[in-house]
Amino acid sequence: MSLSNDQIVEAVAAKSLMEVMELVKAIEEKFGVSAAAPVAAAGPAAAAAPVEEQTEFNVILKATGEKKVEVIKAVRAITGLGLKEAKDLVEATGTIKEAVSKDDAAKMKKDLEAAGATVEVK
Repeated sequence: MSLSNDQIVEAVAAKSLMEVMELVKAIEEKFGVSAAAPVAAAGPAAAAAPVEEQTEFNVILKATGEKKVEVIKAVRAITGLGLKEAKDLVEATGTIKEAVSKDDAAKMKKDLEAAGATVEVK
C-alpha cells in the first residue's frame, strides 16, 4: 500500500505533538539520520547561530615573483620536497600545504613573501 505525500502530511497533522516527536525519533533510528533541532520562532534569535571558527588553512602560491630560486628554497624548507619537486610546484603555482594551523600558515606565508612570492591563505 503506497501513500501519497498529501496523505502522509494529513496523517502527521492529525497526530499530537508527542506522537509526531516519537515518529521523528523512529525515522531517525530507521534511516540513521538526525533531524534538525526544531525552531521555536524565526527571527533574530534564529539568525544568531554560532559561527564555527576555521582551524585548518591552506597555503596557496599565487605568483613566484622575481626571485624564483629563493621561492624554491622556501618551498623546499616548508614541504621537505626535493629540488625538482619543489621547482615543479613553484612553476605550477597552487597549494603548497593543506590543513595547517593558523600560526603555521602565517609563518609559511611570511617566509614565502620574504622570498618574493605572492601567497594566499584560505
